[in-house]
Amino acid sequence: MIDASARRVLLGIDTGGTYTDAVLLDAEGAARPHAPDAVLARAKALTTRDDLAGGIGDAVGNVLTESGIAPGQIAMASLSTTLATNALVEGQGDPAALVFIGFGERDLARSGLAEAVGADPVFRISGGHDVRGDEAAPLDSDALRGALAGVSEEVRAVAVAGYFAVRNPDHERRAMEIVREVTGLPVTGSHELTSRIGGPKRALTTLLNARLIGLIDRLIAGASDRLDDLGLSVPLMIVRGDGALVSADFARNRPIETILSGPAASLVGARFLTGLRDAVVSDIGGTTTDIAVLKDARPELDPEGAEVGGVRTLVEAVAMRTHGLGGDSIVGLSAQGLVPRMTLGPRRAVPVSLLADTHPDRVLPVLRVALTRTRGRSSDGVFYIARDRARPSDPPDVAEILARLEAGPQSADSFDDLRGAPRLLSQLIDRGRVQISAFTPTDASHVTGRHETWHVDAARMAAELLARQKTGSGVRAFPSAVDVSAAVIDALCQRSAEVVLSAALSHDGFDGEEALGSPVVQAGLAGHEGVASLPVGLTMPLIGLGASSPTYYPDVARRLRTRDATPPDAAVANAVGAVVGQVIQTCSVLITCPSEGRYIVHDGGDPRQFDDEGAAVDAARQSARSQAEGAARAAGAATSSVTDHLRREVATVEGREMVVEIAVTATASGRPRFAD
Repeated sequence: MIDASARRVLLGIDTGGTYTDAVLLDAEGAARPHAPDAVLARAKALTTRDDLAGGIGDAVGNVLTESGIAPGQIAMASLSTTLATNALVEGQGDPAALVFIGFGERDLARSGLAEAVGADPVFRISGGHDVRGDEAAPLDSDALRGALAGVSEEVRAVAVAGYFAVRNPDHERRAMEIVREVTGLPVTGSHELTSRIGGPKRALTTLLNARLIGLIDRLIAGASDRLDDLGLSVPLMIVRGDGALVSADFARNRPIETILSGPAASLVGARFLTGLRDAVVSDIGGTTTDIAVLKDARPELDPEGAEVGGVRTLVEAVAMRTHGLGGDSIVGLSAQGLVPRMTLGPRRAVPVSLLADTHPDRVLPVLRVALTRTRGRSSDGVFYIARDRARPSDPPDVAEILARLEAGPQSADSFDDLRGAPRLLSQLIDRGRVQISAFTPTDASHVTGRHETWHVDAARMAAELLARQKTGSGVRAFPSAVDVSAAVIDALCQRSAEVVLSAALSHDGFDGEEALGSPVVQAGLAGHEGVASLPVGLTMPLIGLGASSPTYYPDVARRLRTRDATPPDAAVANAVGAVVGQVIQTCSVLITCPSEGRYIVHDGGDPRQFDDEGAAVDAARQSARSQAEGAARAAGAATSSVTDHLRREVATVEGREMVVEIAVTATASGRPRFAD
């Protein structure tokens, strides 16, 4: 139990693929990177995929119970979530309509907009502005009202994107008012999300935002209810994709900004827990390894905008490189050749040790019987778990598989009587309707004594089944369960070093995957010593994050010839990052110069004209700072400090320097509000 009676305490929450983490931090310590003893308590609960709020409530309840800290001591809660990212990757979200003002038919084919729209309605309406912010055509309000009639029965939200709305958002604002009046649905305007030009990509970003509004709203409502049930009536913050915090109400309207929330929180947590300003951060989870660079104490952002599920948006988010490699990557052995070749992933599996912990009667007897057979099979130690029920539209063979799995996890050989079962099961796994359980690096760690969280005997039996598989010459692949487990861990460390190096090479401007395939790079990574010197590695420390990082990353750092900076609280770094970040809001005001001595300020209202550059800059700076400070307050900042910088673009015409445009960007930052 912790005596926190004289402390204000902050609650950080992270919803991961397997676990939801909750941490309690001292409020004063949370304001200082690498503050000793800032983390007061930590706890986990299984993530409830169908309703993330359930796992959130369980994790928070656990950390309060284990710490003994009273709910009244909590001053603020903050959440990092994979919900928006996963929804885009899996093509989920509520149906939404797109109001496309002033654009042509061919604009729908650009930036993947048509594919993203799919079957949702699109209303092309006359209107829009030109590059100077002048009206290009009147907004056809009557046509918009007619198009919206009855649309509330088809969609849950509306996105509005106008031609050059970033120069003048008047038509977007008027259209948004009409949408609210006619439909009563949530509506998003593209000028609210970005000041960057590129109409189709702005429209795409806005449409995705509209589709996510309902999902995020339900998550926030559910999480808030769980916190209220636990006696926590405190401000709730959400982590944005660039690591900054925003209030729950702010995130409700702009959920697209929460994509890559989890990876961003991990970087903020890495900075806080280690105190390092420059490092390579590698977060190894169950399914993937996410790698990014921490530079000057800030996560490096993707200059092209966040890309999720193959879709490029205009959302500012961390520059993250993701590889299908994790502690729960399925382990495979290739029987080709004299030496067994080990594969890891990219498919994720439930570790056999975990499945045996939750379903011992269905797992242990099957493993024991498999070990008595004189001839091993590649499917030995493989189980399947239902994630969905049979549907009326399912073919009979699919319905049969799902019906059998309703009774509980089944071994692979229990489907031997069904023709084509392996192919069908693989398809059901890809569609998320069935989950596979098999030997993983997590199981290997149980065999070698690095972990003892779940059923060690089940891990040993599954390892023995893998070790006795035959090579191409007909001999046993590995002498023992310990030997194959050690080989799995070595393969994971080697592959981790490769993907970290690939990410570092890509950051430096190379094609990381192509460079990694070079024999010279591979020799250097393997520690080649000869006449030639091949020092291949990192020039920055390596911060390993994730529950399994202390197990693997000292070895990974050694292979990369760098310092292992994995912190003691690496397992909950995302939850720590969720609560130690700041509220940061940026506003840019553009000054265009269509002719000499004419300066037009575009700041979200009607464009303003000046005949003096200094006066235009002063007006733009004042507007940008005021908007940034107001946005920070709206996003949940208690107080904020504001900085600004100016970018001046010029061109030389007939020997004379001419101003093309001037951008004034103001940034307001501050800590979130706390409960009294």
